[in-house]
Amino acid sequence: MFDFLIDGFGVALTPLNLGLAFLGALLGTLFGALPGIGPINGIAILMPLAYTLGLPAESALIMLAGIYTGAEYGGRMSSILLNVPGDAGAVMTTLDGHPLAKKGLAGPALGLSAVSSFVGATIAILGLTLFAPLLARTAVLFGPAEFFALMVFAFSSMSVMMGKDPVKTAIGAVLGVLIATVGVDSGTGVMRFTFDMPELYDGIDFVVMIIGLFAISEILLMLEHANRKDGDSELPPLGRVFVGMKEIMLCKWTMLRSGLLGFIIGVLPGTGASVAGAVSYTTEKRLSDRDGTFGKGDWRGLAAPEAANNASAAGSFVPMLTLGIPGSGTTAVLLGALMLYNITPGPMMFSENPEVAGGLIASLYIGNIVLLALNLPLAGLFARVLTIPRWVLIPAIAILSFVGVYQLHSDLTAIYLMLIIGIFGYLLRKLGFSLAPVILGYVLGGLMEENLRRALAISGGDTSILWQSGISLGLWIAAVALLVLPWLMGRIKAKYVSRAS
Repeated sequence: MFDFLIDGFGVALTPLNLGLAFLGALLGTLFGALPGIGPINGIAILMPLAYTLGLPAESALIMLAGIYTGAEYGGRMSSILLNVPGDAGAVMTTLDGHPLAKKGLAGPALGLSAVSSFVGATIAILGLTLFAPLLARTAVLFGPAEFFALMVFAFSSMSVMMGKDPVKTAIGAVLGVLIATVGVDSGTGVMRFTFDMPELYDGIDFVVMIIGLFAISEILLMLEHANRKDGDSELPPLGRVFVGMKEIMLCKWTMLRSGLLGFIIGVLPGTGASVAGAVSYTTEKRLSDRDGTFGKGDWRGLAAPEAANNASAAGSFVPMLTLGIPGSGTTAVLLGALMLYNITPGPMMFSENPEVAGGLIASLYIGNIVLLALNLPLAGLFARVLTIPRWVLIPAIAILSFVGVYQLHSDLTAIYLMLIIGIFGYLLRKLGFSLAPVILGYVLGGLMEENLRRALAISGGDTSILWQSGISLGLWIAAVALLVLPWLMGRIKAKYVSRAS
């Protein structure tokens, strides 16, 4: 059962992959520390460079996965020091992290958050090692109808659990699906949303899509806020970055609970670190906040979201590797990176590309240790990244984005398309839409249509094939329950409160 992991360590421990795991962890921490950049932008910018440099698939994925997990570590820095979340997963960290920094405990807060991140990620990587091969074996039983039902389940869980506004999340996912349909339909030859432009006949390239949607829109937002200072602009004194055994023992059950919770949430398709952080914080508050100290600088309020968001990041690899369904917006981008290498993630990946699946999981163990080693002694150095002026940052991101797209396509049309998508993404963000559902809809939309067609082709057009098997029927029931239960529970709670009052 663990042969793939032993072989994976053989892949991950080669000098090239070891160096790339270190580089990914380092860059990821820097990307995470810079507010607004985050893991998706970091991966979107470097993915085309990794491809054009000719890195093997397993090496590219090891570096990009290192950026993902590193960003979850780095996101806590600006949350604690400036009260500005580095990324969505670190939003809840501000609630108790920044009050601790204001009390003069910035160094210990960074130390405890690094330890919590390590514990949460370790729990999730162990879960990934144990459950991913088992789930992959189960997923072999999936046919096109079951995969279609799984996509429906992924969309329903995404619309309920991601973001504060489920309606905007659902609209974002639909926009992503519509963008995925652009181009000549491979089944019928019908042109869809091409506007008679030959450049759109092959659809919108994944790299152009993610760099435009995330990197370019981020540049536009940075330009808009170039002169604005959010939160506290001065870095508080760090002192020595350490954490005492007393604080670790106080938070030991918090870290274990939140790590486990974060892993489970990460496995659910379409959720992500922000949901994991919010759920773990509110759960821990209900369980532990007997003195009303949460929100005022409680160590457990800091440990809970940090353990959960890192566990969620590792957990989101489970559906991506075993089912080909991204567990988060960032794994949707990683899934696209695998497609660049003509590798289709899914149940057969562990047998057809064991070096990629095993190498990735093994590299997560290595990267997690590297991240702890980097983030404890060098936290002060990483914190200095927060002082980089935007007039340096914006041109650097723009150059990397333009070079990355041009290297892949050698065509100015791709650059123009990237800019158009970037403006579209900027407008969506200004209207309060999260971009993660859009990219998930873009990735899942194509797979959903493909599996629906195959299922209907097998049944001769009989739609009952979509819910005939026990697996697909269970997934349909779960999807409907996810949509209906929150509404139903809200109605019951409102009635209960009304009667009580």
